[in-house]
Amino acid sequence: MYELFNIQGKVIVVTGGTGVLGASMVEYLALHGAKVAVLARNKEKGDEQIEHVRSKGGDALFLQTDVTDEAVLRQNAEAIIARYGKIDALINGAGGNMPGATIGPKNTIFDLKMDDFRKVVDLNLMGTVVPTVIFAEYMVKEKKGNIINISSASALRPLSRVAGYGAAKAAVTNFTKYMAGELAIKFGEDFRVNALCPGFFITEQNRNLLTNPDGTYSDRGNTIIAHTPFRRFGNPADLLGTLHYLVSDASRFVTGTVAIVDGGFDAFSI
Repeated sequence: MYELFNIQGKVIVVTGGTGVLGASMVEYLALHGAKVAVLARNKEKGDEQIEHVRSKGGDALFLQTDVTDEAVLRQNAEAIIARYGKIDALINGAGGNMPGATIGPKNTIFDLKMDDFRKVVDLNLMGTVVPTVIFAEYMVKEKKGNIINISSASALRPLSRVAGYGAAKAAVTNFTKYMAGELAIKFGEDFRVNALCPGFFITEQNRNLLTNPDGTYSDRGNTIIAHTPFRRFGNPADLLGTLHYLVSDASRFVTGTVAIVDGGFDAFSI
């Protein structure tokens, strides 16, 4: 019987795979039989993660990278091909924010740091575009490929504060739809590009913004919860079912979509 959700043996590249959400994805995919190549900046963190995955019986490889550097990414791709022989899927999970690209409650748009804004756009947008183009070349040689970008709630509706991050993620969502058509029309129906759109998850990056030192929710945290019908933040595991669907052949006729996993945040109004 054909198993739609079977990802055994698939070679999956995850950029930003050492973060809270990325690490959860890496472990899940590896323990469900995928061969996972983790690409990130922090080698010490990456090596620890790979050791952890392997101790549980998973097959994973860590490669230090810069997701905005074409030459480094090509070296990464060649190393993955040398190790596993192919690349089935790419998950563009690398991203981040900077204080200068945000606008706090006591600031205005005129306090925006343009250099930080550019860096945030470069990391989130170009850090998705460049790996997509590099790894898609190898997928085209295999005549099959699957790309999953990580979008954000801030891409769907402009949220206060995160000016740079929201603009970059909105561009990632648009690029996702563009590439879905570009690859399928020119290279065939075996190429898919979709986006996974998390709502609000507490990570190391936003913990101080969403919670107080004693663990209670900050004012912004409470505001988000008040606009989330599920009345809680997401847990990393909440993303894994949707991710599995997008990585597997169960979604073989799905491309150009944005799969929202947000406890109802985007659907809620008052």
